[in-house]
Amino acid sequence: MEKLTAYFAAHPNTQKASFISIIVCCLFPFVSAPIALVLGFLAIQFIGNPYEVATKKLIHTLLQASVIGLGFGMNTNSALQAGKEGFIFSFVSIISVLTLGYLVTRFFKIEKITGYLISAGTAICGGSAIAAISPIVKAKPHQISIALAVVFTLNSIALLAFPVIGSLLHLSQHDFGLWCAIAIHDTSSVVGAASKYGNEALEVATTVKLARALWIIPLSLFSVMTFKNKEAKIKIPWFIALFIVSMILNTYFPIIHHLSPLIVKISKIGLTITLFLIGASLSFKVLRNVGIKPLLLALLLWISISIGSLLVIVK
Repeated sequence: MEKLTAYFAAHPNTQKASFISIIVCCLFPFVSAPIALVLGFLAIQFIGNPYEVATKKLIHTLLQASVIGLGFGMNTNSALQAGKEGFIFSFVSIISVLTLGYLVTRFFKIEKITGYLISAGTAICGGSAIAAISPIVKAKPHQISIALAVVFTLNSIALLAFPVIGSLLHLSQHDFGLWCAIAIHDTSSVVGAASKYGNEALEVATTVKLARALWIIPLSLFSVMTFKNKEAKIKIPWFIALFIVSMILNTYFPIIHHLSPLIVKISKIGLTITLFLIGASLSFKVLRNVGIKPLLLALLLWISISIGSLLVIVK
């Protein structure tokens, strides 16, 4: 593997062409979201990522645009119902994860900010929450990198494992969508796993997850008070408002229905490419630098919220 990586590093044009070729493959229906994630992970191990800086910027933009586009395949009324159902569930799970994260961080003697970022990412919406909270708590680059690495790693596992577990447990589309929204950290993996399971699961998961993402705002306010940083600016996830607009247009303006299937199809392709790029940011080098304690913290939080939420849903 090292010889192959060295070859591509010595031939940048070949490296770029190979990397782009795999992205092109993600445009075709036979490459699902989980497969795209695995392809990205394999690509960075054997080929490398010649667009590493651009990839980090593109992931969030492409994800947000894809989520907005998926709104054109959803109905406002059913989305509101799913959002109401998930509100209390989200609140209880967020408080539980943050509390458990605080206790485990102290027990393992993990850096306070690193533990807080991992807890926030697990509790709300993965990378988006970490990005929003980092400047407020004055996180250092290595603390942000560790939090993102462990959260994205567990997201990747969840994207592959959850559809299989859901099928084995014979979860309904609705229950699986709700489980994804509560138990998987990042929006990209939530949408990817739910889209693999079915359209109803996708609608429930996306709606509940985006409603959950709004908790970034109160968490940011809490972080300002806790870390006593009154100069910090709170980031509001405005793309969620555009997602709601796209749902309203699809529900109440029939003329949109002619374009909706095409927009949704393009958005799903965008999501697939997003997951490929996420996979292409998870090298073994990054994972080795994480350390065992932060990984144990993230794993414990993830297992707790996954099992706990599943037990509530199937009771």
